[in-house]
Amino acid sequence: MTVHKSLPLTERWAQSYQPIWQPDVVLLSSCVILMLFGLVMIASAGVDVSEQLFGVPYHFVLRHAIYLLIGTFAGLIVSLVPTAFWQRHSPVFLLIGFLLLVLVLFPGIGQQIKGSRRWIDLGPVGFQPSELVKVSMILYVGAYLVRRRDEVINSWSGFLKPVLVLALVVILLLMEPDFGAVVVILGTILGMLFLGGVKPGQFLLAMFAAVGAVIVMALSESYRVQRLLAFRNPWSDENVYGSGYQLTQSLIAFGRGEWFGVGLGNSLQKLFYLPEAHNDFIVAIIAEELGLFGIVILIGLYCVMIHRIFRVGRLAELQENLFGAFCCYGIGILFASQAFINIGVNTGLLPTKGLTLPFISAGGTSLIVSICLIALVNRIYGETLRMGHRV
Repeated sequence: MTVHKSLPLTERWAQSYQPIWQPDVVLLSSCVILMLFGLVMIASAGVDVSEQLFGVPYHFVLRHAIYLLIGTFAGLIVSLVPTAFWQRHSPVFLLIGFLLLVLVLFPGIGQQIKGSRRWIDLGPVGFQPSELVKVSMILYVGAYLVRRRDEVINSWSGFLKPVLVLALVVILLLMEPDFGAVVVILGTILGMLFLGGVKPGQFLLAMFAAVGAVIVMALSESYRVQRLLAFRNPWSDENVYGSGYQLTQSLIAFGRGEWFGVGLGNSLQKLFYLPEAHNDFIVAIIAEELGLFGIVILIGLYCVMIHRIFRVGRLAELQENLFGAFCCYGIGILFASQAFINIGVNTGLLPTKGLTLPFISAGGTSLIVSICLIALVNRIYGETLRMGHRV
């Protein structure tokens, strides 16, 4: 939507920063159901751990509810801001992301938990810079693909520039270390570059380089090697109570769930058998309590949400809103990869790696950022409707 600069400032603001009165009902409905589903499952999975750690049974679910409210408020703000704002200021957000990734490495600023320095201590809460960096990279690459589209398609320099930025982000994340965020960001940005029109040879070269880098990173630390060995045979004598312990307990939960589960709240694995039952391994608790039926519903909700995100991106592309389209594609790839990796880890399809399940797992920064990303997609949808396209 074009806003004339000759208008008074208040009128220009009123034309640009207006709410979306025609939201994407399907997208928002699937997300709201996922968030409520996650709230219920955190209440079920975290009650015993919360009682032991904090002396109250509903610490985790109350904290998650507060983050939901904060995320909803932040999402409403995002829905008021035109996509042109994010496109114009994408380098600023990328710079902020870089600064936060550097700050988190300093003792006294970055909070070290389980050997990794991934959180900035903000008193009662912790902030995870890698979640913000995912967003800033999507915004930056989306704006770059619009600004340098011809260069990206026709020359190596247009392709290598965002790859160098991506490499710097990966190096900073590995210094924390946050291997899961590295894999997700690599997949998301390379997917955006592919959809942005890079040549197949360039994309394949980048893919081979990324896969090679991931293999080297996986084999560079002894604990990662142990996880890979445990992934191959978690039931061996040396793994079942060692590196493969979480995976074996997760698989036991899946086995107990069968078709329709043992009933909401009746999980045994959450009783201190399965670590991080309310967080990284909440899918195992869903499988145990709600069975295969619950897992199919969960995957179905993600399929609806991700399909809708890509649908909005395609319509934005048809309307020649390329920045909105690339952002939707990046957000869709991000959610799809995180959901696939988390569910794959829980089922033993992938090696164990700490990565939250969007809208379901306990995690404040991840939840707030996820809600804001959906709000951005909804804003793009609303702007597309004003341009004359309906889904």
